[in-house]
Amino acid sequence: MREYIARDAGIYLRLMTYEDTDLIVAWRNSDAVRKNFIYQELFTRQGHESWIKNMVETGKVVQTIICDLATDRPLGSVYVRDIDRQHNKAEYGIFIGEAAARGRGIGTAAARLMLRYCFEEAGLHRVYLRALAHNGQAIRSYEKAGFVREACLRDDVRIDGKYCDIIWMAALNPAEA
Repeated sequence: MREYIARDAGIYLRLMTYEDTDLIVAWRNSDAVRKNFIYQELFTRQGHESWIKNMVETGKVVQTIICDLATDRPLGSVYVRDIDRQHNKAEYGIFIGEAAARGRGIGTAAARLMLRYCFEEAGLHRVYLRALAHNGQAIRSYEKAGFVREACLRDDVRIDGKYCDIIWMAALNPAEA
């Protein structure tokens, strides 16, 4: 992976390693992060290490850590999963794990960096995502980064006994437009 830096937002991306496991597990298990995911089960160290072995190391996932440019402090994670080389597409995901880093545009900047990686380095044509419809802050961030709403799937998932709508969004490689 090349160097991906957003100086205006004060962040850069680096590849995730096994050493990030405890941090990823803690972030994903925090209520503030977990409530915005479709999959809300608690993470375990073993589960994350299995994710790395079966998904990251096989090339089905590229997962990075969002780091503060000035301090190298990890702030969150951004990734693409289910990389499909036949159709040149992948699913996008992100979370800002550090509470102090939320609401500052870091997610938008990280999304732009990951889209650059996907289109310029990985050669993907399409990057898509699914967001809970009530997560307006994330949806606005995705739109600022270049994702476009494509569909609303009504009552698509059931979380805590309540059905929720899912918004599908995607970004297409601008070099192929």
